[in-house]
Amino acid sequence: MTRMFKVAGLTLAIAVSGAGALGFAAQAADEKTVMVGGAPMYPSKTIVENAVNSKDHTTLVAAVKAAGLVDTLNGPGPFTVFAPTNEAFAKLPAGTVDTLVKPENKATLTKILTYHVVPGRMTAADLEKEIKAGKGKATLKTVEGETLTAEEKGGKIELVDAKGGRSMVTIADVMQSNGVIHVVDTVLMPK
Repeated sequence: MTRMFKVAGLTLAIAVSGAGALGFAAQAADEKTVMVGGAPMYPSKTIVENAVNSKDHTTLVAAVKAAGLVDTLNGPGPFTVFAPTNEAFAKLPAGTVDTLVKPENKATLTKILTYHVVPGRMTAADLEKEIKAGKGKATLKTVEGETLTAEEKGGKIELVDAKGGRSMVTIADVMQSNGVIHVVDTVLMPK
C-alpha cells in the first residue's frame, strides 16, 4: 500500500513537472525565438534588451552605449537593424573601435551605427521583394541619411555600403518588439 502511494506520488510529481515544462515550452514556442550569440532573442523584447544578451554583439552594444543610442533603439521604432558581430568589428583596422568609442569621436560613431539602421520593419521576405522589384538591387535609405544597396547572392542577402564594401546577412529575421535584426558579417561604412 505504501509502495503504491509512493509510486502514485512519484507519477503525480512527474505529471505536474511535465505540465510545467509544457507550459514553459508553449510560452517559448509563442515567442518564436532565434538563437544569436548563444542567447535566445525574444520578440517581446526591444532591440537593445535582446542585443545585450548576445555574446556575439558585445562590441556593438558597447558602441551603441558610447554613441548614446540606447534610448533610441529601446524606443517604439520600428527599426530594421543590420547588426555587425564582434568578428565584423574585428575586421576593421587595428585600433578603429577603440578610437571610435572615445567621447571626441561620438559623431563619427553615431554616423556609422545609424548607417546600419533602416526605418520600419523589413523582413528578409520584404528585402527579397524589393530586390526583385529593383531587378536585382534594392536601395535602402538609412537613418543616417545615406543609402545601402541590398542584393541577392547565393540565396542570401548581401548589403553594399557607400564605399563598395560588402556584408552578408548571416542570420535573418530576428524579430523584436520594436523592429527586426539581421545579423551581418562586416561593418557597413557611410561616405
